[in-house]
Amino acid sequence: MRAWRALLLVSLFFIGACSGDGATPLPRLRLDPARVAVAGLSSGAYMAAQAQLAYPELFPAAAMVAGGPYGCAEGRLDLALGSCMKGAPAPDVDALVARARQRAARGEIGPLAVLAHARVLLLHGTADSVVAPTVAEAAARFYAGLRAAEPSLQGLQLRDDGQRAFGHNLPIAASGGDCAQSVSPYLGHCNFDAAGEIFAQLYGPPTGAATEPRGSLRRFDQDALRPDGRDALLASSGYLYLPPDCAAGQPCGLLVALHGCKQDAASVGESFVRDAGFNRWADVYHVAVLYPQVRASFAPLNPQACWDWWGYSGADYDSRRGVQLRWLANAVRALGLPAAAH
Repeated sequence: MRAWRALLLVSLFFIGACSGDGATPLPRLRLDPARVAVAGLSSGAYMAAQAQLAYPELFPAAAMVAGGPYGCAEGRLDLALGSCMKGAPAPDVDALVARARQRAARGEIGPLAVLAHARVLLLHGTADSVVAPTVAEAAARFYAGLRAAEPSLQGLQLRDDGQRAFGHNLPIAASGGDCAQSVSPYLGHCNFDAAGEIFAQLYGPPTGAATEPRGSLRRFDQDALRPDGRDALLASSGYLYLPPDCAAGQPCGLLVALHGCKQDAASVGESFVRDAGFNRWADVYHVAVLYPQVRASFAPLNPQACWDWWGYSGADYDSRRGVQLRWLANAVRALGLPAAAH
């Protein structure tokens, strides 16, 4: 009996330690709705496109690194693994553009006219063997197709940056031997600062040079943001980087940075949230950085902690009803996005 009692006490201690991991609610910030953006790598790139199309009123700017066109998988894993990663067959961009316009007309995603002055960056490497360069080019053609088909989108700013020689990773400013590879933690030492390029394209030219981060990296409670109590299949806690000015109550922007598969904190520790380079530039631009975290699972099948871009969270995964997209909207609003931007 004493042994069982001791085991119970130990179990309760560890359960308490896991639930009390220091994660706190998100703080309210003075967010500028015109300076809210989303960016992601790989599955995070697909998710960033879904976020911008589903909630264009929340995400006027987006950057996708090694991702394909919105709606590519059509809720099918076989399409995701084939056409949407290997480009065999190539994504039918015209059909995807037509489908996005139909979904917007039905209210399944946001009104496309809201993207009239959107800023979009597509960044992908010529040495990427995981998401074929042709797939990433299809993402650029998708946005160009939307702009051509919708008279209200002539002001949409699109940049396709696909001539750099890096693999399936997020390039960082340091040099090394893994630039052309896809190895954990998927931060390629390419002597190219992708984070700086993303900030410049989404927020404009920098006003100074990036140095070591001076702000604070905090853990926040992700479960508190579940839409209508539904499990969004995320980890219990995520990360928020606050530059000193944002923490002091000054107006600031927001970048939602979405990790790729196997790049979550459970897989790579804090490598992505500390070393990707976003925090350095966040200080320069006065932009908070939100790092949501997906959790790996076998039911539903998502063992690599990918963002849902093929339907493991439900058939409405890439619409305004998608549970992960609704969670992202909740997080942005919890941080203080003004009501007029909702």
